[in-house]
Amino acid sequence: MTLHGILATWFGVGYLRPAPGTWGSAVAVALGVLIHKLGHFPLLLAATVLVIPLGFWATRGHVAQRDDKDPSEVVIDEVAGQWIALLFPSAGFWWAGLDSWSFPWPGWVAAFVFFRLFDIWKPGPIGRADRLHTADGTMIDDLWAGLFAGLATIVAAAISHGIMAA
Repeated sequence: MTLHGILATWFGVGYLRPAPGTWGSAVAVALGVLIHKLGHFPLLLAATVLVIPLGFWATRGHVAQRDDKDPSEVVIDEVAGQWIALLFPSAGFWWAGLDSWSFPWPGWVAAFVFFRLFDIWKPGPIGRADRLHTADGTMIDDLWAGLFAGLATIVAAAISHGIMAA
């Protein structure tokens, strides 16, 4: 397997069945939470900024000679999108001054659930990116899904800690 393939499949996670995208997201959450615990929001932000261009490079290389530009084994897009979603609660905990080992489960579970929801549902710009049927579209739809999921996670937290806590 080429380096493109190793990275695009996130070290083989994309070959897990069924639902390789969900497996990729689950592994991304586990690794993202670990990164948060080791270096808090700044390290997770740095890892996310690194994995996004790496994902474009790996995906383009992995599908270059294929007709299908969005094969199911490509899950580095899920990693990038899931880490974007995790950035929102991670930033909130960091700005609140919480210890990095404190990443309460509702934050990362909500980011996972919302990411999977938006990645499957594909509303608005997520669907438009998916319909490009290009290697870049493969990445872009999950970046949008991560942004939507992060925002939904923050809204859910605001409702939970604000309106419902009152």
